[in-house]
Amino acid sequence: MKTLNLTAEIEKLVGNIVSRVPALNHIDPSRVLVCVASTRGGGIHGTYAKIHPLRFPGGGRTMEKWRGSKRTVYSMPKVTHRGMDMLYIIYFLVPRFLNLTVREKLITIFHELYHVSPEMNGDIRRFPGKNYAHGSSRKRYNALMAHLVEGYLRDLEDENLVRFLEGDMDAIRSRYRVIVGRRFPVPRIQMENCEG
Repeated sequence: MKTLNLTAEIEKLVGNIVSRVPALNHIDPSRVLVCVASTRGGGIHGTYAKIHPLRFPGGGRTMEKWRGSKRTVYSMPKVTHRGMDMLYIIYFLVPRFLNLTVREKLITIFHELYHVSPEMNGDIRRFPGKNYAHGSSRKRYNALMAHLVEGYLRDLEDENLVRFLEGDMDAIRSRYRVIVGRRFPVPRIQMENCEG
C-alpha cells in the first residue's frame, strides 16, 4: 500500500482539466494553491470545497472604502508557493469531499475552478445581479459544471488521472496506507482605518 498525496493528485488533475476544457483554459494552475481542510462530519451534506480569491474586485491587492470622513484600507495578504505569488486558494473539505461519487467530486473541482475570473487576476468570476458568484441560478451553474464534466470524462485518455477519486473515504483508506494533503491557514484580510 502506498501514500496518497491528495493535494498533489488534485493539482495534477487540475493541470489536465485546464489544458483540455476550453471554458477553463484561462487558468494558470501554478497560481492556484490546492489545500485540504477538515470537516467535523463525514456525511455528504454541507460544503465540499471553497475558493479564496487573493485579490479584490478588478484584481487589486488593496481596496478602500469610505464611511463619512473615515477611510478604511483593506489589504490582501501575500501568499507565495514555490516562488510564485498565488492568486487563489482552493480548499477541499475532507472527509466530506472524499465521500462523494467520482462524478460529484469532479463537479466539485470544476465548480471551484469555474469561479476563477476569466482575467485570471485573483478575483472571482462575477455574474450580473445580486448573486454575482453563481449567477441567477445555482442549479443552472451546477448543471453547466455537470455538462463540462461529462465532456471531460468522455474524452479522457488517461483514466489514472481520476482513479484516486474512486470510492468513499473508507474505500480510499483501504487502498492507501496514508492520506496526506497540504494545509494552509485561511488568509485574513488586513484592515487599516485612516482619517480622511
